[in-house]
Amino acid sequence: GVNGVPGKPESDPPRHFSTALGQMVNFLGTLQNEWAGAQAFSSFDTYLAPFVRNDGLSYDDVKQHMQEFIYNLNVPSRWGTQTPFTNLTFDWVCPEDLREQVPVIGGVEMPFTYGELQKEMDMLNGGLAGKLILFSIPLAFSSILQQLFNSADVAVVGRFAGEQALAAVGSCVALVGIFVNLIVGLSVGPNAALANLIGQKNRGKINSMVHTILTFGAVLGVALLVIGMLVARLVLVASGTPETVLDQALLYIRIYFVGIPFMVAYNFGAAIVRSYGDTRRPMCYLIVSGVLNVILNLLLVIGFHLGVAGVAIATVISNVVSTFLIISHLYRRNDEFSFRFDRMRIDTNELKKVLAIGIPAGIQGAIFSVSNVFIQSGINMFGEAAIAGSSLALNFEYFTYDIAGAFAQAAVTFTSQNFGAGNMKRCRKIFWLCLLFGFGFTEILSVIFIVWEDFFVSIYTTSAAVAAYGIIRMDRVCALEGLTATYEVASSCLRGTGKSLEPSVITILGTVVFRLIWLTTIFRMFTTYDMLMNVYVASWLFTGCSMFVVYFFHMRKIDKLLGAR
Repeated sequence: GVNGVPGKPESDPPRHFSTALGQMVNFLGTLQNEWAGAQAFSSFDTYLAPFVRNDGLSYDDVKQHMQEFIYNLNVPSRWGTQTPFTNLTFDWVCPEDLREQVPVIGGVEMPFTYGELQKEMDMLNGGLAGKLILFSIPLAFSSILQQLFNSADVAVVGRFAGEQALAAVGSCVALVGIFVNLIVGLSVGPNAALANLIGQKNRGKINSMVHTILTFGAVLGVALLVIGMLVARLVLVASGTPETVLDQALLYIRIYFVGIPFMVAYNFGAAIVRSYGDTRRPMCYLIVSGVLNVILNLLLVIGFHLGVAGVAIATVISNVVSTFLIISHLYRRNDEFSFRFDRMRIDTNELKKVLAIGIPAGIQGAIFSVSNVFIQSGINMFGEAAIAGSSLALNFEYFTYDIAGAFAQAAVTFTSQNFGAGNMKRCRKIFWLCLLFGFGFTEILSVIFIVWEDFFVSIYTTSAAVAAYGIIRMDRVCALEGLTATYEVASSCLRGTGKSLEPSVITILGTVVFRLIWLTTIFRMFTTYDMLMNVYVASWLFTGCSMFVVYFFHMRKIDKLLGAR
């Protein structure tokens, strides 16, 4: 309560969790009326955890008390005026400066420190597993929606523009993948750098980091646009794109590249928003732009008969809309995450921190797609039907992979925050939970696609030959997509602890070198479409096992360093 005022009631320090919450309600309500401004409590979970321990409360008890607390805060008649405008800040893990301090309850020192109360803090926050799922599912849905841009292109072209147009778009899949994976990989850097500042509670540097990220993103987007225009024909010809579809493929990819700067801006902006745990807002923005993309696809291809140009234009417009929404949100903020055009500049020291994680991750993603260019050249050997079938099946792999990728993003964000707070036990728990969820949820969606594969393939094509190739790829590749979680989660956890080079090297060995060896040996001996598809699962197993070894050795090394201190 508010003590020390003569002639006014006051209270002693609380001895129980429910009493503490009741005093907080009175305090917040009283000060709201007195100052008519927002009132806040920082480190809410850290300071209340001792009461949970001392009262011997279960999770259900804590949940009930918290529901009463929230209800009491939101009853305006209690003070005769408006509902108090309040803010509660949660630490998730005990701050370093409180870790060794002994809590005092009702004037009595407790037989434990704040640092020993992680279990009780989790009760106030909700369990780690729940947080990871709540963080990852909207992120996965966002990635799937983003992939729907390309998927809608494939479906509309395949249905309404013919097999040749579908092959033209399919020929661009590997080249598009290089740029998209490079951008998405680079966006890991902003996410991890900001999450680490949040974990260290170093909020003074966040706004400068935000503007460095977005300014660099603007420069990068223009540079990638120019590079894409210059290399498009070279890459398509080198990958063996048939002459019958080359002109349409070039038309599609060059229009598509116009949207690259906006794609960079969106992904970097979304990385900023996700760094403080908001994965729903980017998802909502992509729902809007995704629906717009589908509508424009149908309008431009069916109504205006623009073919591959129409679907490319629709994708560019959708990227512009999603970028406008995410930047507008950051512009409307008035805290350390706010964005202002007149503050756009690059702080080289902060950019180095972003790129130290982002470049290896971006190279890893791009190299991953470079290997697919070599595989695409093998697919091209089997003709237009194989190109089109492989292209449509690849969409289902992207959808399933996006789930594994979402839990990998959760892994790097949560690991960065907890590593910054010095909680290695929690870092390990994050690894195992993300691995379990990433593999499990990915395989659930894979099974759904395989069981009803005839139906899903029919969405994209009416050609029996194209469908046959698509089903072969789904059975050989999509069915085991969950294996991608093994190396994605492990590499993300390594990056969350500042280790970014090794995951990139392993990925290059597993997805480029291993696949090239497969193509020049096993595939040359058994030149069949089925054998070509087997390279994916084989490379995932090799990469995942290698990443596991590096992860466990790295964590053991950290334990030794912490033990030496």
